[in-house]
Amino acid sequence: MKWSELSIHTTNEAIEAVSNIMHEAGASGVVIEDSEDLTKEREDRFGEIYSLDPEDFPVDGVILKAYLPVNSFLGETVEAIKLAINNLVAFDINLGKNKVTISEVNEEEWATAWKKYYHPVKISKRFTIVPTWETYNPVSSDELIIELDPGMAFGTGTHPTTVMSLQALEKMVKPADRVIDIGTGSGVLAIGAALLSAKEVYALDLDEVAVRSATINVKLNKVQNVVTVEEGNLTDKVDQPGDVVVANILAEVIMSFTDDAFTIVKPGGVYITSGIISAKKNDVKTALEESGFIIEDVMMMEDWVTIISKKPE
Repeated sequence: MKWSELSIHTTNEAIEAVSNIMHEAGASGVVIEDSEDLTKEREDRFGEIYSLDPEDFPVDGVILKAYLPVNSFLGETVEAIKLAINNLVAFDINLGKNKVTISEVNEEEWATAWKKYYHPVKISKRFTIVPTWETYNPVSSDELIIELDPGMAFGTGTHPTTVMSLQALEKMVKPADRVIDIGTGSGVLAIGAALLSAKEVYALDLDEVAVRSATINVKLNKVQNVVTVEEGNLTDKVDQPGDVVVANILAEVIMSFTDDAFTIVKPGGVYITSGIISAKKNDVKTALEESGFIIEDVMMMEDWVTIISKKPE
């Protein structure tokens, strides 16, 4: 199917009214590109990182985008939208430039164009991340292949925090280990632990979408006999300690349960924490040490940090 992208350059004041007009015309959703987003102050609750590209925003005002199917009624629909928007001046709504542009989008190209940027990536001595639609032949006998479909959610598995977590697992996981993956997301770390011959892997996430995505990826990699994926948090679901526990989440969240994490790591076991921006590194180290962990190694990649710590025997 072909779609028409209807783009309207207007003002912040007109967002709600114009969005409503687009919805009533049949748009299932509206994209808002607001120039004020570039300078907006945001509350830092969980160590979030906001990286906005000015190229994606108008120099001034707001651009609203909606997608309508290309059919015999499209011209009439667009004219009706324009008329309804122009009528907003009767309600003293500032429409700004009120510039309307239309472009055509092919649904198939739209849905799959991103795939051309995603290819097999070797991320450690043994691990290679391979998209499901690519054919890949291992280059060494001990290479470990993780297949992912990033279209399902949770990225490509090649973010620095994921890369370092897998590298840390590669160093620390031994055959027959029990591994616990907190905040599993795509399940990539749980899959990695299973491929490293862990005996049992428990993958937990509070997000039901993550649980579904991880379950699919676990089956895709044929490790469902080792990996158990469950919806829930650390204290509700973990009743046996792990030899290796990994949490690739956010610094603030990691610091909120270091005491609980200490209880689910076996004496002499390893706790791998990632998803930490460099500015929070010392805060996380302090929290881990205060809970009783001993810092073994600190890995850094770009502006991200992964910490390997141990529980004393």
